[in-house]
Amino acid sequence: MAPRRITEDDLAAVLPPGGLTLVSSCSAESDLLADMVAGGGDTLAAMRFSGIFVPGLNRRTWSGSSRSRVLTFFQTPQLRAEPERVDFRPLCYGQISALYAAEPPSAALFMCSPPDENGMCSFGPETAFIPDFWRCAGTRIAHINPAMPRTAGDPGIPFGELTAFIEQDQVLKGTPADLPDPVSRAIAEHAARFIEDGATLQTGLGKVPDAVLDALHDRRDLRLHTGLVGDGGLRLVRSGAMAPGSSALVGVAIGSPELYAGLDDPHFQFRPASVTHDLRIAGAAEHFVTVNSALEVDLFGQVYSEVGPKGAMSGPGGASDFAAAARLSPRGLRLICLPADAAKGTLSRIIDPASARGPASLSRLDTDVVVTEHGAADLRGKSHDDRAEALIRIAAPQFRDVLAESWRAVSDRL
Repeated sequence: MAPRRITEDDLAAVLPPGGLTLVSSCSAESDLLADMVAGGGDTLAAMRFSGIFVPGLNRRTWSGSSRSRVLTFFQTPQLRAEPERVDFRPLCYGQISALYAAEPPSAALFMCSPPDENGMCSFGPETAFIPDFWRCAGTRIAHINPAMPRTAGDPGIPFGELTAFIEQDQVLKGTPADLPDPVSRAIAEHAARFIEDGATLQTGLGKVPDAVLDALHDRRDLRLHTGLVGDGGLRLVRSGAMAPGSSALVGVAIGSPELYAGLDDPHFQFRPASVTHDLRIAGAAEHFVTVNSALEVDLFGQVYSEVGPKGAMSGPGGASDFAAAARLSPRGLRLICLPADAAKGTLSRIIDPASARGPASLSRLDTDVVVTEHGAADLRGKSHDDRAEALIRIAAPQFRDVLAESWRAVSDRL
């Protein structure tokens, strides 16, 4: 049966009640489909919607029926404001895949490109989970977006496999292509010393990871194997530092219009989380280097990325998956890069273990090197005391004496 073209008032007629509905998110979150869910109201019954909702980027709450719920793995401010209808589970990507496999979605709402000459619709810059699970979903409703760039790698979905579709232009969700600030550049200079020609890189999003990539333009034969890529990844691809061929394997792109326009570069290959976050695939690289940021790092080398001053803001994401992959890599390396202080110099981000906020996102065994603008603390092979001393040396100067005093109290108990 040919897919049904629907209007904004037709969602309840094609979306079955109940069950789990997987929605595209990140840069490909569809305002049109979110509006249709909101407009459906109680006609949609007790639905559950789930996706990868990024704080600061995805602001929709997928509110439909008064009985609708959201299953999320990150906490946006908008979702945190509706705790009674939000099921927040702080899972790593491997666990998210396992959850969807154990409870396959009954429906999928997603953005995609118009079909090509072969009838294939591309998922564009967001191939995290939809490509792995659309076949499980009996109902597949597409927002066909003529502004969606086609990406290589995952083949997408045949137009004939859609249940229904609606077509409308929408600018992709994104972030400005801000150039790194002086602090980010200083961090990047220290981090770059650990990254050699031929390395395979995983990075997070933000000024600091992008600055690290910018500091590597003089390297050669680099590869990307990462869940997320921003504008720094595009600049790296264009710098001549990458290995020939399809050497940038990514799952999701989030950034500026220039980034989205550049995703047709032949280096880029977009693949789902079953590939990007498979530790056996990433860990097979000879020199797999993870470059991630954090909110805080304690003096044991434990990393905290999930809880801010206003409460939970994230789950662990893919950092722990990639840390496990780096452990398998023959010359794997885990870098944590962050500014030394926050709140205009009034808060240290290198902290006493007793003052940590929230659960540890990465254990001390998952952290090799911590980098701030003041230097790099190489924690490999060090004792507790030596690790703490190395971390204090890269803390903001105004906090070093306090940290040293607090560590003496901790050390006396060890």
